[in-house]
Amino acid sequence: MPCLHHSLSTLPSFAKSADKTAKKSTFASCKTLQIRAMRAVVQRVTSASVEVDGHMVSEIGPGLLVLVGLHESDTDSNADYICRKVLNMRLFTNESTGRGWDQNVMQRNYEVLLVSQFTLYGVLKGNKPDFHVAMPPQKAKPFYESLVDKFRKAYRPDAIKDGVFGAMMKVH
Repeated sequence: MPCLHHSLSTLPSFAKSADKTAKKSTFASCKTLQIRAMRAVVQRVTSASVEVDGHMVSEIGPGLLVLVGLHESDTDSNADYICRKVLNMRLFTNESTGRGWDQNVMQRNYEVLLVSQFTLYGVLKGNKPDFHVAMPPQKAKPFYESLVDKFRKAYRPDAIKDGVFGAMMKVH
């Protein structure tokens, strides 16, 4: 059975960062994985929405909900990588052939909901989370907005939705 701290810090191959120098680890070794670049947690959804202060700010139908965590050392190349990977991940069934895991969000004409999530860089120090490696808010807000723009330019602007940076969001 893998140790808990390792399984929480290890992301699936489609969610790994662009940092090619990240240390590789196995479940058996229980070493902490060192990832020093943007993280994205991707979930297929039939629908998703974001609510702030009781008001719906964004919603999508079928597509992808993407939680995005920014590391303090992220660059435009990390944003380009995440954008390209998320939009091209073959996560959906091809209805004409019946093949599973065959089409990406663009081929299916689905939508993407991006949500900033600095807690993806939380590290437990005792029983308290520490977010010191997350990008500081004053730098993260314009960086996140540029990431959303990259998605809109790479796909259809109307198919890319996002939450409210820095707000307490309810994600459904």
